[in-house]
Amino acid sequence: MSQTVQKYKSGQFRHKALPYLLSLPALLVCIGVLIPFFTAVYYSLERYRLNLPHLRKFNWGENYADFFSDPSFWNTLKVSLSYTGLTVGIELVLGLGIALLLQRRTRFNNIVSIALLMPLMTAPALAALMWKLMTNPNFGILSYFVASAGIEDFKWASSPDTALMTVVLVDVWVYTPFIMILLLAGLRSLPTQPFEAAALDNVPRSFVFFRITLPMLTPYLLTAVLFRLLDAIQQFDIIYAMTQGGPGDKLMVFQVEAYLQFFQSTNVGRSAALLMVLWAITYFLSNLFVKN
Repeated sequence: MSQTVQKYKSGQFRHKALPYLLSLPALLVCIGVLIPFFTAVYYSLERYRLNLPHLRKFNWGENYADFFSDPSFWNTLKVSLSYTGLTVGIELVLGLGIALLLQRRTRFNNIVSIALLMPLMTAPALAALMWKLMTNPNFGILSYFVASAGIEDFKWASSPDTALMTVVLVDVWVYTPFIMILLLAGLRSLPTQPFEAAALDNVPRSFVFFRITLPMLTPYLLTAVLFRLLDAIQQFDIIYAMTQGGPGDKLMVFQVEAYLQFFQSTNVGRSAALLMVLWAITYFLSNLFVKN
């Protein structure tokens, strides 16, 4: 009798403990996210330099207040938004165009779509270094082709006038396949009845695209744009590998500026404040798209 009661109690304990055990991984993930986040919030409210620890003090929102009168912060914001808008806009147009071309399920289209995914499988920093070699003015193959076309001494990423577009070109090369594969999946999942009816009525292709395809594809477009916006606004590896934020401050986006503030200027407080501003922007963008 006592053994039966003991087994019953043991079973009851396991039954009650099981939900807590199953939620333990989620709890550990939350702890792993929240502790660094609140640590960054705390550092952003301090005047803290690693090389001057004796001057460390809590300054509340002074780091944030300094941004309003700091031209370098507004330049960082402008460059980050310009870079994000250019990359996402170009990638969306190219990705949609390629997806429309590969919409039909044929063996050739499947092979081409797999081949186009190759840039996405390349690490962004490695892709940036590869493009840096190809655009080298002395031995780069792209520089050779540009010179053959009559454009001598094209500076690519080393010129303030062309640095942004050069890095945007690399980003587009790497991430356009991501948007392409999302939109291709969306196009192939659309119901065929509206398109068959339009074909029977000889409806113009432009009308079908703008009045049938695009509205039905909108959820996939919003998803692709959301993912790329959140990734592009936080871009670091491509820009740092190619230019380290230069020439000058022409490519000084948030992540690069925060990195340099921490590791070169040892300004922990300003670096953390920059990252918190970046977090606020990404939070706003994600909420905007999720609500829509």
